[in-house]
Amino acid sequence: MSHAARRELAYRNQNGLEVTLLWDSRSNEVSVEVIDRDDSGFRLPIAGHLALDAFHHPYAYAQSYDDHPARLPQTASAE
Repeated sequence: MSHAARRELAYRNQNGLEVTLLWDSRSNEVSVEVIDRDDSGFRLPIAGHLALDAFHHPYAYAQSYDDHPARLPQTASAE
């Protein structure tokens, strides 16, 4: 996901956990970025129709992605 084209669609910070919903206008890719209080984290590409749910439940989607990366719905474009 290109940094210049990335837009923040939603952000929340709760108990030291930062969750950001991002959209790349060039590739039309949506992702959820999670950063914990110890600065560890991950970015998870997600299909647009699941974006808000993934924003609210990122660890559920991360677990699903870790278990079956090919089965997690992705956006059509890949970087």
